[in-house]
Amino acid sequence: MNAPPVIAITMGDPAGVGPEIILKALTRPEVWEVCTPLVVGDPLILERAASLLGKRVPIRVLERPPESSNPREVTVLKGTDQDLTDISWGKLDPRCGRAQVDFIRTAVDMALAGEIQAMVTAPIHKVGLKMAGVPFPGHTEMLAQWTGAKNFAMMLAGKRLNVVPVTLHCSLRQALEDLSTEGIRQAARLAHRALREWFGIAAPRLAVAGLNPHAGEQGLFGDEEERIILPAVKLLEAEGIQAFGPMVPDAVFKMAADGLFHAVVAMYHDQGLIPLKLLERDQAVNLTLGLPIIRTSVDHGTAYDIAGSGKASEGSLLEAVMLAARLAQNIGTPVLPKPGEPREAHTGPMSFPS
Repeated sequence: MNAPPVIAITMGDPAGVGPEIILKALTRPEVWEVCTPLVVGDPLILERAASLLGKRVPIRVLERPPESSNPREVTVLKGTDQDLTDISWGKLDPRCGRAQVDFIRTAVDMALAGEIQAMVTAPIHKVGLKMAGVPFPGHTEMLAQWTGAKNFAMMLAGKRLNVVPVTLHCSLRQALEDLSTEGIRQAARLAHRALREWFGIAAPRLAVAGLNPHAGEQGLFGDEEERIILPAVKLLEAEGIQAFGPMVPDAVFKMAADGLFHAVVAMYHDQGLIPLKLLERDQAVNLTLGLPIIRTSVDHGTAYDIAGSGKASEGSLLEAVMLAARLAQNIGTPVLPKPGEPREAHTGPMSFPS
């Protein structure tokens, strides 16, 4: 049998709920059955989280990924030089903003070097990024930049609903300006490829959501459906992809949840994530498509309002770890392109229990 994949779990914002949900997830036996987890973060913050939760968990600091796992201890690789000694739970701090990026970069470098087989990210604070002078609005954009990915998308994967937004972390006004036929086509193609090659669905059915109420009602409420979205659907159909739309936004998510579609291509971030989070609660996973490495994440934020209270649920992080392990076990270590060649996501046949 192959050794369990080594999966790096980045701590996220040290002042958020990341440290506590990581420790909660690592006390679950199913994690240790499928992978060798390695926390990339700050040992001191992890110890504070353990004290907060009343858990006596030995924490071992490593300088490189472990070769085997021991469920009786948590291994952590110090991923930042920031001094986080006096940070407070639930408080913005530029040091936390910088540290959360350092953790991610450390894990990305290990993944590209083949030292780990997947990475799972705890939530980061986007205002913290700005305070630290980091020129990225979120995880997805920095991961694409650091791995050289040209086409990428974010899939929120749940048990009943999968959503791929075309535009990501920007204002609604900016999202409407950025929406394009080619952007819709690329997001749908990445979704189709992931569903077919990672999730083992032979003929994925994609619903392409409209933008306006009633999908524009034949131009009464806007022309984006006819001008931007429908041309993308026709291009996808010409490629042999089963794409349907533009679909009425207030109906399409229920249709997908009822099993009529395998994923919904949403036009902007909140259009897709509001119904998904309402339906899936804390069980959805953020899966980045188009990268040469495997990356999953929670589908929630830093939850400053409950950080340090011990109340945060580890459900989404647990699901993210389990999905990353399945991908790593089935796909194996991604094959990286030679220097100068464009990076493509390495994919292989996938199959999940129905």
